[in-house]
Amino acid sequence: MLHKIKTLAKQYANEFIEVRHHLHAHPELSYQEFETSKFIQSKLKEFGIDFEIKATTGVVAIIKGKNPESRIIALRADMDALPIQEENNVAYKSQSNGVMHACGHDVHSSILLGASKILNEIKNDFEGTLKLIFQPGEEKNPGGASLMIKEGVLSNPAPQGILALHVHPELPIGKLSFRKGRVMASADEIYITIKGKGGHAAAPHLTTDTILIASHLVVALQQIISRNRNPLSPSVLTISSFRGGHTTNVIPSEVKLMGTFRAMDEQWRYKAHELIKKVSTELVHSMGGEIDLLIDVGYPTVDNDNSLTDAAWKLADDFMGKENILETEMRMGAEDFGYYTQQIPGCFYRLGVRNEAKGIIHGVHTPKFNIDESAIEIGIGMMSWLGANIKI
Repeated sequence: MLHKIKTLAKQYANEFIEVRHHLHAHPELSYQEFETSKFIQSKLKEFGIDFEIKATTGVVAIIKGKNPESRIIALRADMDALPIQEENNVAYKSQSNGVMHACGHDVHSSILLGASKILNEIKNDFEGTLKLIFQPGEEKNPGGASLMIKEGVLSNPAPQGILALHVHPELPIGKLSFRKGRVMASADEIYITIKGKGGHAAAPHLTTDTILIASHLVVALQQIISRNRNPLSPSVLTISSFRGGHTTNVIPSEVKLMGTFRAMDEQWRYKAHELIKKVSTELVHSMGGEIDLLIDVGYPTVDNDNSLTDAAWKLADDFMGKENILETEMRMGAEDFGYYTQQIPGCFYRLGVRNEAKGIIHGVHTPKFNIDESAIEIGIGMMSWLGANIKI
């Protein structure tokens, strides 16, 4: 079967590079993936694979091998793009102004489509049922995974485990990486509005200086990390937006802050939420201001099941060669795949796409992100191999 899958992946590689080009040129933002969903549906129909729609734009397909009840495994890809203006000069450059597949979800969907075609062709060679999940809204709260789960994606039939890949621009082409246990952080969004009496900048004593209050708060919030967190537990609190005022001689009546909080420990995560609220409220009130604060609870940590990941890692050794399989580093980035791993065993692994010789070196969420497209053949082959062989 290994030789057959590698042969088919090589045979279909160009077809799914073209699929990637189409998706890349026509990106859609989170929860707006209407044309992307239609395109994926059309491909599944072309392959003769049954599917249903969930969460408006999500697509869930089923492939049944021999003894369909003996093993049920889910394979997942995400579909949404980011609000970024692409700066790559390529024939398949985004045709949507200010929208770009800067996180590789076009690659993920292309790979899962390619694996779908192969697995459907070889379904008489493997045992069990495969559930193929094309998911919306990974990039934006509440996370498309949470919506898909609410609509029953993990039932009828219920997968015993779920796998997904993510492109990794720090990992060279031809490499994969895996990690057992916790691999990615939780992610929550922070929104703060500081209010007070504005006025003339030359008479600050007659105002509530919202700019000064906000500045103190940005600094004070960092003490939550440096003086309350266990230093052995990674965590990040970043204020990434500071908006207030529009001229030199007016103290504004309102300043808005936005940021993100990341944690690798769920207990500390919620303790930190309370500290953020306490520090923010007491500091702002002590300086004469008023505050509106929202912590939008986002994605949980991504926890790779030890047994499932060990099985996938060994299959990857067989498919790629042990020398090409590395250990994924822990990352403070987040992924709504964590919602799945809270429910069933999961394995989230990385696909190398970096090629310095070709200048493919830019990270995800940047205007120049791109991949070495030979990764698509590798990704299709590897996901097909895992889908056909992985056992819980």
